[in-house]
Amino acid sequence: MSSLDDPKVLGSTRLGFADEREVDVFVEKLGQFERGELDADAWRAFRLVHGTYGQRQDQYTMLRTKIPQGILTPAQILALADVAESWSNGKGHLTTRQNVQFHFMKLADVESAMRRLADSGMTTREACGNCVRNITTCPYAGTAKEEPFDITPYAEALTRHLLRGTWSSTLPRKFKIAFGGCCGTDCTMAAINDLGFLAAARDGRPGFRLRIGGGTAAMPRSAFLADEFLPAEDLLEAAEAVVRVFHRVGDRQNRHKARLKYAIEKLGRDGFLADYRSARETIRAEGGRPYALPPQPAPPTFRPGPPGGRESSPAFPSFLRDNVRAQKQEGFSTVTVRVPLGDVTAGQWRALAGLAELGEGELRTTHEQNLVLRYVPDWRVAEVWRALDRIGLGKAGVRTVVDATSCPGAMSCKLAVTASRGLAELLADHLEADPELAAKARDLTIKVSGCPNGCGQHHVAGLGFQGGVRKVDGKAVPQYHLYVGGGVGADGAGFGRLAAKIPARRAPAAVRKLIELYDAARSPGEKPDDFFARVALDRVQAVLAEHTRMEAAEARPEDFVDLGEERAFVLATGKGECAM
Repeated sequence: MSSLDDPKVLGSTRLGFADEREVDVFVEKLGQFERGELDADAWRAFRLVHGTYGQRQDQYTMLRTKIPQGILTPAQILALADVAESWSNGKGHLTTRQNVQFHFMKLADVESAMRRLADSGMTTREACGNCVRNITTCPYAGTAKEEPFDITPYAEALTRHLLRGTWSSTLPRKFKIAFGGCCGTDCTMAAINDLGFLAAARDGRPGFRLRIGGGTAAMPRSAFLADEFLPAEDLLEAAEAVVRVFHRVGDRQNRHKARLKYAIEKLGRDGFLADYRSARETIRAEGGRPYALPPQPAPPTFRPGPPGGRESSPAFPSFLRDNVRAQKQEGFSTVTVRVPLGDVTAGQWRALAGLAELGEGELRTTHEQNLVLRYVPDWRVAEVWRALDRIGLGKAGVRTVVDATSCPGAMSCKLAVTASRGLAELLADHLEADPELAAKARDLTIKVSGCPNGCGQHHVAGLGFQGGVRKVDGKAVPQYHLYVGGGVGADGAGFGRLAAKIPARRAPAAVRKLIELYDAARSPGEKPDDFFARVALDRVQAVLAEHTRMEAAEARPEDFVDLGEERAFVLATGKGECAM
């Protein structure tokens, strides 16, 4: 039987990633744990590598399914809808690693959800835990006018090489890889990944600028440039070599010092690179890692259709401006779907499965928690927008100031201090209600995390909010550490500077002040993120001073309640298992 006759082949050429035997093993291990034959630590390590996390609410579990390269077929989209509807809270949540996760699931239902996902070729294997996590890829790869070549099959080849690998599934700590460069810059934040591959070409040969050792959280580091041009045929060898070195030298005793960036600090950059080169030599001595690309679906052929006619809705021009971009393939556009808070309902998933068929027959996720429909014929763009609008996903503003990113926060994560989703929603609502204010800083990026770990990527935002707490009159008030001027570009990552600590409900007023500062003091043509990266910190702090102070006499009852909550705020964190 050829691979294309396998039931796990999706469409004509897209191969699945599932192995249903892993679900059987999961059920067996769960039984051992429930009978007391497997201790809690061993069970935790096992279930994490199989995509199952504990929530803040002990009676519930979060299940994450891996979406390699962010690619979803209609069959997979329908599987996501079924899992959301049957065993979760009716939603599938998009993460900043282009995955989908399901909250408020009962552990007894995980088997059924895993089997439904596996039926469509999806796996939860290594979506969590101390392993190589989902490999992220620019959703516009293959369609972007500026790209040297399509990075998608290379990223998929590496996913297939490392998934379930001897070293890559038993690491000291999580390990993240990103492929970008297809839009002329670091479009997937490769600089804050453990391994970053940015597309490059030399004398007509495909290759990559290789970055190693990025990360955020308590010690943000920009990945350093290890190779100006890594030939594509060396991709698997180079990636496996870094993974092997990390497997050997990473700290397995102190979880807080276990990421690759700490191993590089311990060895020194030169020492690490020496070990990396030695590992590559070992791999070559073993026979090397043959360079092969998995099959890819053929792109659609453009067929002219009837004139789309004029769309009379006043909302459509903004959508066309913000969410639609021309492809390098003449006659086609990509439509980016803005997904507030990254939440997609079961009904929306089902509608999106049908919409995907209007383009290339696939849907792609993004690290900004949005979705992308590609190969939409230009004459069908208005039709697609109308369909999206009917299901509540027709909003404009993709990658603008209203398109805030947020981790799940205290909704589900044990580590979270604050309800970060509440702040992201409040800021978006505040800015959408004041178009004139939003227009002054359209390109400003806003990202929110409920704790210092940075799952919401607040370290690399023009304005980044990190959840915290203060005491006023002996009572806890949710607040945010506000960082300014972070970002990722072709030359690496720059991390935001701590400017102030703002009570949660004062954040919209603080953002207003900062936008007004930018509007008044920016240089001609200067982008807001660039402005906040260079403006003097004391100037920012002076503007925010009135919003940072909170005396007991001026505090309102609602200041002691977190955003989106009804009860008094209480600092309640536990041993976390990460949220994104």
